[in-house]
Amino acid sequence: MLRNVVKRFGSLTAVDGLDLEVPAGIVLGLLGPNGAGKSTTMRMLTAQSRADSGEITILGYAMPRAAKRARALMGVVPQHDNLDEELTVGENLEVFTHLYRVPRSQRADAVERALRLAHLEDRRDTRADRLSGGMRRRLLIARGLVHRPRLVLLDEPTVGLDPQVRQELWGLITGLRDEGVTVLMSTHYIEEAERLSDEVALMAKGRVVARGVPGDLIAEHAGKTVEEFPAGPDGPAGMEDILRSGEIPTRRTGATLSVLRAEEIPDSLRDTLGRGDTRASNLEDVFVTLTGERVE
Repeated sequence: MLRNVVKRFGSLTAVDGLDLEVPAGIVLGLLGPNGAGKSTTMRMLTAQSRADSGEITILGYAMPRAAKRARALMGVVPQHDNLDEELTVGENLEVFTHLYRVPRSQRADAVERALRLAHLEDRRDTRADRLSGGMRRRLLIARGLVHRPRLVLLDEPTVGLDPQVRQELWGLITGLRDEGVTVLMSTHYIEEAERLSDEVALMAKGRVVARGVPGDLIAEHAGKTVEEFPAGPDGPAGMEDILRSGEIPTRRTGATLSVLRAEEIPDSLRDTLGRGDTRASNLEDVFVTLTGERVE
């Protein structure tokens, strides 16, 4: 889909030689902190921004030359809300059946299906400006699905939403995968990427630094468990020196030292270290290990 893509803004290189391919029928999560290049990548995929170099193809169509044909086959859910406030839920969807050139005879069914997917059947006649934040996000997603796209791009789909609403949207995204829709989703929420993605591409400074099944990435780079230790008299550096002798990877969080692959700490170091607070390893541990940056 993307081959050696570069995008610069003046002296800033937002996307730096990015290679990315999304197999059909999976959810691929682009995980990284703000400024990693995720949204810039999404804008190039939708022809809102042009790459300075490299190749972009979507469903066989070269971007931006064949952008209209590609857009007809994909659904786009933007990060920022751009619903038509004065239209009802049903009218917002109907407008997009026209924009996506859904055949006249199929428009009513397309709207009904989108309403069901988003669980908004009882809000059909409610104006968009009277919807809650969660309902607005569901409508944005439904609007991008009204023409049955083969590929859906979700740019930070749950940003700024409370946990309960986020869980509702997770169910909607999982439903897309169950229908065989290919989904490319950018996010900076660790749990969201782990829960929804068949594969995750960890992105930092405009590049993909690692990619794979979430569980496999965690097992490879962080092991099963992490132990967190408060800094001792010599500070984190002193503890790091002790662990380095046993080739045990670590990461710092403020004054706390997190020890990855804690299950592999040899008994010879236990008397010196003692026991820390144990938790399961996660994708943020992987990301910090590979890049030195935090995801959130």
